[in-house]
Amino acid sequence: MAILDIKLPNSILKALRLPQNNPRRQQIKVLKKLLRKARFTSFGQQYRFDEVLLSKHPGKKFQEMVPVFTYNKIYTDWWHTTLEGTPDICWPGKIRYYALSSGTSEAASKYIPVTNDLLRGNKIVMIKQLLSLRNYEDIPYSSVSKGWLTLGGSTDLQKGSGYYAGDLSGITAKNAPFWFQPFYKPGKKIAKEKDWNKKIEEIVEKAPQWDIGFLVGVPAWIQMCVEMIIERYKLNNIHEMWPNLAFFVHGGVSFEPYKKGFEKLLGKPITYIETYLASEGFIAYQDRQYSAGMRLVTGEHIFMEFVPFDSKNFNADGEIVSNPEALMIHEVEEGKDYALLISTAAGAWRYLIGDTIRFVDKERCEIVITGRTKHFLSLVGEHLSVENMNKAIQLVSDEMNICIPEFTVAGIPHGNFFAHQWYVACNDHVDGKKLAAKIDEKLKALNDDYAVERNSALKEVFVEVLSEQQFMDFMRCKGKVGGQHKFPRVLKGRMLEDWQRFLKSELTTVHA
Repeated sequence: MAILDIKLPNSILKALRLPQNNPRRQQIKVLKKLLRKARFTSFGQQYRFDEVLLSKHPGKKFQEMVPVFTYNKIYTDWWHTTLEGTPDICWPGKIRYYALSSGTSEAASKYIPVTNDLLRGNKIVMIKQLLSLRNYEDIPYSSVSKGWLTLGGSTDLQKGSGYYAGDLSGITAKNAPFWFQPFYKPGKKIAKEKDWNKKIEEIVEKAPQWDIGFLVGVPAWIQMCVEMIIERYKLNNIHEMWPNLAFFVHGGVSFEPYKKGFEKLLGKPITYIETYLASEGFIAYQDRQYSAGMRLVTGEHIFMEFVPFDSKNFNADGEIVSNPEALMIHEVEEGKDYALLISTAAGAWRYLIGDTIRFVDKERCEIVITGRTKHFLSLVGEHLSVENMNKAIQLVSDEMNICIPEFTVAGIPHGNFFAHQWYVACNDHVDGKKLAAKIDEKLKALNDDYAVERNSALKEVFVEVLSEQQFMDFMRCKGKVGGQHKFPRVLKGRMLEDWQRFLKSELTTVHA
């Protein structure tokens, strides 16, 4: 049975047939839909959603009436009461599910509300993405009709007082429609397993029984799983077991640092498709081959605003100012970095998701993720973004013919000045000083501010070469294994302290 031949519910078919209006009209339509649904909630009453709906310019009125919220602010002011079972706070009804964020920028997990309306919107976007595969010349129809292996969080969710919490991928799989099940691997039983190591072992055990057409997940965990299958069955590459494997749907982090190592596991080229599926909702996906970015989901369940990521709207620590400039989709420009605000069908309102994006094709609404509002280094004005770091690592890896699947960077004092301390995962033999010089060279070419500061207050660049296993072990000890968890590209505060303690304990163990 082919996946594209399945008879879908009428409600989903109707949504899929929506006319393609221009993004501005689509977004205003989405905003009005969200406001109408939530106008009788406590949040909707306080911020007078009825008045916004009656306005001639609801987008601008919405921005005037509703403040910008960070997670800490909206949780403290509103969301915490929904965990106690109070209904109709920011979205109608009680919240039954919460997505636990990966917490890369802060130590504690965040509880992100997940509603049936949000899950339905995500589901429609997923189907649209599946249908967009016909735009890819290199993906055979037969592979789309095979099974897909998704490495997500456990569907055995944590039970709270009247709610369940877990990884969004686990919540999604638990609420998957009946037609999804024949194609979904590893299947219900293995997907329920909470112990990540046991789950991987069971997947490796079952792998020869499956005919996998595509993979879905965070690159680090997918790569680790494929490596284990190849090692277990003494294969030359994964295509010896899964000859129909044709594409990999990935997200969460830039794929470029992983690509070189991942392609060593293949017997033939496959297509890579990027998605932007956050705990807060399905925001964008790559819908055509060779596109420069991902198309924003403008007509479903998320209203988006774009805050220029500059010193007027953010302080030196990446904290947003109280009344930032916020643009709607028709007001943005290509080539500029924006922090993303979203309002969703789960009661997130003007919510700073923490990612920065850049439009690479405004007409098509195609974007790339350039980093995080707090995951950048600017100790002395070098303004080093995650995008700069990813590109430098990619260039250096290609030039030195090495694989660096993981890395992280911290700013440290150096005498009376400052330095950057890099930690890179590389199982190839490489000299740390030579690697530091190469990374520094590439960053100077990529970032003018960095080049200037390297002749001023940013005195040194240090690189410590570690094994990929050490990065994985740190994630394990933090309880952040599998699912949507990923290693932070910039270490600050408590996370940096934890990392330094971990490395010190590893060194002590080795010497002992």
